[in-house]
Amino acid sequence: NLMRPEDAPGIDADTRRQYPDGIPAHGTDALRFTFAVMATQGRDIRFDLGRIGGYRNFCNKIWNASRFVMMVLDQHRGTTSADDLKFGMPERWIRGRFNHTVARVREGFETYRFDISAQSLYEFIWDEYCDWYIEIAKARLYHDNISQADKDAVCAVLLEILDGLLRATHPLMPFITEEIWQTVSPLTSSRGATIMLQPYPVPHAAQHDTQARSDIEWLKAVILGVRTIRGEMNIPPGKTLDILLRGGSSTDRERLQQNSQYMKKLAKLNEVSWLAEGAEAPAAATALAGELEILVPMAGLIDKDAEIARLEKEIGKLDQDIVRISKKLDNASFVDKAPAAVVAQEKDKLSAQHQASTTLREQLQRILQM
Repeated sequence: NLMRPEDAPGIDADTRRQYPDGIPAHGTDALRFTFAVMATQGRDIRFDLGRIGGYRNFCNKIWNASRFVMMVLDQHRGTTSADDLKFGMPERWIRGRFNHTVARVREGFETYRFDISAQSLYEFIWDEYCDWYIEIAKARLYHDNISQADKDAVCAVLLEILDGLLRATHPLMPFITEEIWQTVSPLTSSRGATIMLQPYPVPHAAQHDTQARSDIEWLKAVILGVRTIRGEMNIPPGKTLDILLRGGSSTDRERLQQNSQYMKKLAKLNEVSWLAEGAEAPAAATALAGELEILVPMAGLIDKDAEIARLEKEIGKLDQDIVRISKKLDNASFVDKAPAAVVAQEKDKLSAQHQASTTLREQLQRILQM
């Protein structure tokens, strides 16, 4: 089906030269998912076997997540009735995110945008369910003070979301989802011999929880800030750290109190404390989570020259953004024609970038004076 059949001999020769031992197998599900992701509205696609390998890894991610969930259910699941389950903030968040994902996936199928459906599932399963919720669930399940009722709530949501994502992903990855579902289904209320006969998930407006999402985004920003400093400063991933927090608001303090167990576990922290107002900060690497400043004291850890280079790079990026946004706001045509909300958003963004730049410049000065 080549558009130019005369190119076939050359393509054949190139392919045999590139794969003298034949094209390696990647699995049907990985291949199907690759084609779905690449089913954009354009006429041509650049096919890359590397992407199939990436989606084979995605299959492995789903498989390993399901094994973890089954292990957790075996070890921690109790007998709390469904009516008595009280979901914590992480459970409310992941249920809301799955609800949002289902809506996007269904819309993608209905409009023949299989790429949107596939990408939405990929982002939810890999980023939100596996990389965040499962890790938070571990912190909850293995915390010394967790009650059996709370364990049951975590187990219920782990199973609920796993069952839902298997049914949602089945049209694109029929084989691995069927295999896993056969093990999962006896633990759910599902009836029937195959996942093919199960109802496709539908979104429920009641599961949308704006507050839980806002709280999780705050938690992620703080954890990612610490992880970024670890990576840039070459601090060993397993080394526990003491961090200081400065600035922020009363909401930040409430969120820290409510989520410190997750933060310590996921960011590998020992102590998290607030820097007293007016107190001199020690030499530290800095990250920002909104208005909250995260300080990782670098005594015995910091490479001064590397930290100076990092700060100068971040300040440079902020300065570029400030110039770009300022030019946009100085453009009378933009200000007059754009919706008021958009203009206000750009002004807020400019203010935030100015504040971030000022904070990092102050940090740079402290490092230079070390």
